[in-house]
Amino acid sequence: MRFGYQRTVLGNAALALLIQTVSVSAQTVQDAASSAASMPASLLPTDLGVDGFYASRGEPVIWLKDDAGRAAAARVGALLRNGSIDGFSKSSELASEVDEALQRGQPGDDKTISAAWVAYVRTLNAPLQEVSFGDPGLRPKSPTAAAVLSEAARAPSLSEYVGRVTSVNPLYAALREAALKEDLGQNPEVISSLKRLRLLPATGRAILVDIATAQLWMIEDGAAVDSMKVVVGKTSSPTPELAGSIHYVTFNPYWHILDEVVQRKVAPIVLKRGVSYLKAARYETVSNWSESDSVDPKTIDWKAVADGSQQVFIRQRPGPNNMMGAVKFSFENDFDIFLHDTPQKGLFAKSERGLSLGCVRLEHAERLTKWLLRDTDVPSSDEPEHHVQLAQGVPIYLLNLPANLQDGKLAFAHGADRQADVATASVSSTNADATAEAVPH
Repeated sequence: MRFGYQRTVLGNAALALLIQTVSVSAQTVQDAASSAASMPASLLPTDLGVDGFYASRGEPVIWLKDDAGRAAAARVGALLRNGSIDGFSKSSELASEVDEALQRGQPGDDKTISAAWVAYVRTLNAPLQEVSFGDPGLRPKSPTAAAVLSEAARAPSLSEYVGRVTSVNPLYAALREAALKEDLGQNPEVISSLKRLRLLPATGRAILVDIATAQLWMIEDGAAVDSMKVVVGKTSSPTPELAGSIHYVTFNPYWHILDEVVQRKVAPIVLKRGVSYLKAARYETVSNWSESDSVDPKTIDWKAVADGSQQVFIRQRPGPNNMMGAVKFSFENDFDIFLHDTPQKGLFAKSERGLSLGCVRLEHAERLTKWLLRDTDVPSSDEPEHHVQLAQGVPIYLLNLPANLQDGKLAFAHGADRQADVATASVSSTNADATAEAVPH
């Protein structure tokens, strides 16, 4: 905020009147200038909610009312000095403003600290465009200034409150601490991973799939309690970054074969070997995915299917060689991506596991099943597509984390090439009666 006078030509009388006016109101102008100097100019155009919050309060200060509050404000300044690692572009500027406000210690300076704090908290809750949210409830929401500052004002310990909010969750805090210790606060891979890890809840259960390293973690209260290898999408069909919620587990799943796979893989084999191939592979041709009406495969123009001019719905019946394995985990998303078991256990011995068409195959699907259903009675059933509801939905995050912690040390995925030959991903059926070539999913 700037103060000044427009230069103009004044007569002597007018000049005298101006001098008198300035003399009378000099203290008012000085107070206004002091108040403006104490507010961060970088925030004034956008963060008017801070002014409104203070105007509505009888208590004029939050941070400067006692030594404990000032210690918390000093902690905010210290965090802001490293705030670039949190993706906060104004962190250094605001750190200086907070430090100066603490040194002055005037009532208006409390508002300066609050404005910086609100901006920081909003950064930690900023929307993430790179991730598709199938469950809208998982999408970050930028809090209002009133919400942030009301929580701060109610906190029994401001310092503990600041620490809890800025820690985000244990995985986030551990990665950030490791990166700062190694002086990698400006590393773009670290910043990218932290931006994604902010999505994870600090409490409750969640599943994290790191696409970059093809690993899955089961998380409780922000800490990993179990993990396993997974297979993710190959370079030509990468697994998208998603956030959704698992509400049920599907036992004895069908494999609904994608149109692309039907055209490129199944139809050419049928043309070469006849429809008997479908029976050997336990494939069924049906009218559509929502109906169970079967279609005689002999009535289908397989040449038209192979050239893409005709669509056919094919599913594989449950069984030991079903490409979904024994269990499937669905969740809301726009890409028809899900997690599932697999009979191709040899794939998990590979160091590069970008082998699927986008869905995620699990090394130990039974462990994830037990973890998800630990409080649920699971009746035994041979029924295809047997759904068992969870007592409470569990959020799942499929994210690319180029930087992560391995055995407590900072590690980088370095964009490993996940291109793999389909033939490598395929394995021969272990069933002597089945002659179907395995098709990746």
